[in-house]
Amino acid sequence: MNTTMTRPVGRSAMTANPVGFGCWAIGGPFWRDDKPVGWGEVDDNESIAAIQRAFDLGVDFFDTADVYGAGHSERVVGRALAGKRDQVLIATKFGNVFDEQSRKITGMNVSPDYIKQACEASLRRLNTDHIDLYQLHSGIPREEAEPVLDALDGLVDAGKIRAYAWSTDDAENVRVFAQRPNCVAVQHRLNIMEDAPEILAVCDEFNLASVNRSPLAMGLLTGKFNKDSVLPKDDIRGNEPDWMTYFKDGKPAPEWIDRLNAVRDVLTSNGRTLTQGALCWILARSDKTFPIPGIRTVAQAEENAGAMAKGPLTPDQMAEIDQLLGRA
Repeated sequence: MNTTMTRPVGRSAMTANPVGFGCWAIGGPFWRDDKPVGWGEVDDNESIAAIQRAFDLGVDFFDTADVYGAGHSERVVGRALAGKRDQVLIATKFGNVFDEQSRKITGMNVSPDYIKQACEASLRRLNTDHIDLYQLHSGIPREEAEPVLDALDGLVDAGKIRAYAWSTDDAENVRVFAQRPNCVAVQHRLNIMEDAPEILAVCDEFNLASVNRSPLAMGLLTGKFNKDSVLPKDDIRGNEPDWMTYFKDGKPAPEWIDRLNAVRDVLTSNGRTLTQGALCWILARSDKTFPIPGIRTVAQAEENAGAMAKGPLTPDQMAEIDQLLGRA
């Protein structure tokens, strides 16, 4: 296995290479209120080949969730990493209730009993005896976090999970979880267009890992879309929820395309692809970051892993990007 630039996972004893593998898309179709929240049909053989190729290239951080594909993503990850379990870090999430047969999300549950049941179900699907990073996938009032934290600490004590986090974009939520020593990370949105200085400051304060979802803005930062691109209706990007800013009316948001074009030359300097440049910006943004770009193909695995060999952007490049985006 090729290790490249291992980082500590927050204040835990775990380490991983910083460019991970996001497993949302490989879950295949699933729905919320009859609206697709997956990325369309998938080829499980290609997904497994992509995971294994990524592993061969040094990717050892795999992030999934029980709800992705209504359990299907976890099963694919478990199959792909069979025999490699002690060489990888597996992160998954809980909080959504779903039906595996209909592949529909049916609600949310973060009661202590349900958290334990959800953990056991994820362990079975992943074919493992422990989860390295178990993440709350739901938005809940901060004042209701204590029983969730107690349940998670109980899972740590039982050896079912090694550590936990909250997937949230609210810095105050992070502070609530960070009061417990078994919280070692936060998963939050971060990409070249959407900085998160408040959450990164909390990560520095509590020595937490910053696990970065949407590092490529759901594919928009790869450069494969233009203003005329149309996303299929079985893809969440073609039926965008209220929180999504990258795509509107099934098409890339034109202002995002314009901003990407403004920094394209900087990102692709030094032999990087546009995708690699976007990931290298995140690697330079903080030494605590772990971007988890979604990967569905072997080619994507190879390109994303290549960002680690290119290394973080330089301070001068980071400053130039800030100036081009009006952040200087």
